[in-house]
Amino acid sequence: MSSSCSGLSRVLVAVATALVSVSSPCHQAWGPPGVQYGQLGRSVMLRCPGVTAGSPVSWFRDGEPRLLQGPDSGQVHQLVLSRADSTDEGIYICRTLDGAVGGTVTLRLGYPPARPVVSCQAADYENFSCTWSQGQVSSLPTRYLTSYRKKTLPGSDDQRIHSATGPWLCPQDPPGAARCVVHGAEFWSQYRINVTEVNPLGASTRLLDVSLQSILRPDPPQGLQVEPIPGYPRRLHASWKYPASWPHQPHFLLKFRLQYRPVQHPVWSMVEPVGLEEVITDAIAGLPHIVQVSARDFLDAGTWSAWSPEAWGTPSTGERQSPGKGQRTHPTASISWPTTTSWPLTKEILAGGQPPAGDQPHSKPEVQMQAGNLAPPRLSLQPGPRPLDHRVPLEQVAMLMSLGILSFLGLAAGALVLGLWLRLRLGQKGGSAKRGFLGPIITVDKRTRAPNL
Repeated sequence: MSSSCSGLSRVLVAVATALVSVSSPCHQAWGPPGVQYGQLGRSVMLRCPGVTAGSPVSWFRDGEPRLLQGPDSGQVHQLVLSRADSTDEGIYICRTLDGAVGGTVTLRLGYPPARPVVSCQAADYENFSCTWSQGQVSSLPTRYLTSYRKKTLPGSDDQRIHSATGPWLCPQDPPGAARCVVHGAEFWSQYRINVTEVNPLGASTRLLDVSLQSILRPDPPQGLQVEPIPGYPRRLHASWKYPASWPHQPHFLLKFRLQYRPVQHPVWSMVEPVGLEEVITDAIAGLPHIVQVSARDFLDAGTWSAWSPEAWGTPSTGERQSPGKGQRTHPTASISWPTTTSWPLTKEILAGGQPPAGDQPHSKPEVQMQAGNLAPPRLSLQPGPRPLDHRVPLEQVAMLMSLGILSFLGLAAGALVLGLWLRLRLGQKGGSAKRGFLGPIITVDKRTRAPNL
C-alpha cells in the first residue's frame, strides 16, 4: 500500500508539472515581453531578442556607457553573468555591429519555489478550507495549483473507481488568493490535499492528508450579551447564539465554555454552561466585567473555537427603585425590565440556600423580566450548585433516545433467548425418556413357579 501511495504521489506531481509546462510554455508567460528570470547565485544567460541566432552583438547596461561584452567575445548574441546577485538585476541593451539597438532584456532574479506550508480547517462538518504560504520567499511571480482527492481504505472497491475518489479541483476563493475551499465533504472521510507552488524557475508540491474530525474548529459564538440582574449585586446573566456558519442539525451540536473577569483583575474564571446562557454568581458588585465565550463540537471532535469578541457588563448596585412609566433600561446592558411581568426568586434561583454575603437582595425577592420570558436564568457552578433546569436540551434528548433503543434491543434479545430455551425444554419432554444410570441392567422376567408341595 505504501508503494502505491508513493506512486500516486509521484503521478500527482507529474500532472502538476505538466499543467505548469502547458500553462507557461515560455518565460514571457510570467510577465511582459523582454523579461527573463534567473536564480540568485547561479550563472544566468541573456539572449538578445531582436537579432537572429549567431549574430554578434555588444551588451550594455541601461544608462551606463561601459561595454559589458563585445562582439568578439565568442558568445555572439548571448550574455553570460556568472554567480548573479541582486546588483545584476536591471535592463540590458544589445546592439548590432552598426550600433543599432537589437533589443532590451529586463533581468529579474530570485529562487525556485520551495514546498509551501499548508494548513486546513473546517468551520462546520460539511466544508473545509486550506490556506498556504511560501516555504521560502522566491521574489518572483508565483502561482498555485490546488486539488484534492478522497482517500480510501486498502482493498476497497473505490480504489479502482477514480471518478468517485478524484482528484478534483480545489477552487481558490477568491481567485488568486492563498486559500481554497472544499464544499460537500464527508465528515467521516479522509482527504489528500495537493498544493503546488509554481514560478518561472520550477514547481514544488506539498501533499497533506486531512480528516474533518481532526481539523474541525467552529467559528466563535455570536451575539454575546451580558446583563445585570437588578437587586443582586453579585450576579450577571450572559447569553449568546450559535455561529451563523454552523448548520442547525440535531445530530451535530456544540458545547460552550465561558470565561469572565473584572476589568481590574488579570485572572480569568471559567465555567462550561449547558445551553446558550449562564448566570455568573460570583461577580464583584459595582465593577465592570469582561465576558467571552467559545464553542466546540459536543463530541470533542477537533478543537475549541477562538474566543468571541469581548462583552462587558456591570452588576446592579443599591436597592431596586420602583420603575416609572414604561420600562427601565440598565445603563450598561441592553435589557429592558417591564413593569408588568415579574417572577419570584424561588429556592431554585437561590440554589437551595441564601445568597452569599454581599448578594442579599435589598427588597422583595423578585426580579422583573422581559414580557413573554418567565423562566429565570440558570446559575453557574460558582459559588453554589446549579439549580434544576426544566428545559431539556437536545443533548439529553439524544442520550435518552439512545438509552431507550439500547434497552429495547436488550429486552428483545432476552426474549429471544428465553423463547429458544423454552422450546428446547418442551422438545425434550415430548421425546423418549432418557436412560438413567440403571439403563444397562438387563431386566429378568418373573416366571410363574409351581408351589412347593
